[in-house]
Amino acid sequence: MPIRLPHIRPGQVVGLLGGSFDPPHAGHVALSKVALQHFALDHLFWLVSPGNPLKPHAPAMLSRRVVRSRSLLRHPRVHISAIEAELKTRFTADTLRVLQKNHPGVRFVWLMGADNLTHFHHWREWRRIIETVPMGVLARPGDRISARTSAVAQIYRHALLKPNESRGLGKKPAPAWCFLNMPMVDLSSTKLRANGEWTASNSKSETILT
Repeated sequence: MPIRLPHIRPGQVVGLLGGSFDPPHAGHVALSKVALQHFALDHLFWLVSPGNPLKPHAPAMLSRRVVRSRSLLRHPRVHISAIEAELKTRFTADTLRVLQKNHPGVRFVWLMGADNLTHFHHWREWRRIIETVPMGVLARPGDRISARTSAVAQIYRHALLKPNESRGLGKKPAPAWCFLNMPMVDLSSTKLRANGEWTASNSKSETILT
């Protein structure tokens, strides 16, 4: 049996938010809520990655990050998944390839913060990603200008939807992407780790797991 995401069926628009979530925080929650509403998603999955190939340091234990994510966001249409560990995929292009094969008829939308768009052209098979699934890009404070002037934004400016077209993003053929501003939640996983807040989160997660 192929490894599949739960809850979804053909014809639905399903958002995928990948990342280390090391740690998950209110910025991830805000992004998810904006994406659900403005991209008209039937479901949204946080794909908690075993490890980010572009980052030099290994993240906290996967089970800790999954438990923390589930405690942070409880929503009937948002699901926390570690499916990449099951699929043994490390790159987004590979994950999408398997998910599309295992879920024919599901309309996936790849979601990312605007900060990721600035270096998206360094991702493995980045052109295949944007030409395979529509992308929803959400801007956090300080990310707007660099994202709009990024290499990918310039190359695919012809595929950019207007904000008032955002609810139709999932039904558009790729390449198609939409840029939306988010509420002012100035948080990042890097800042939380630097402030030592993830150490406390890890301890809490260990208690839950035991």
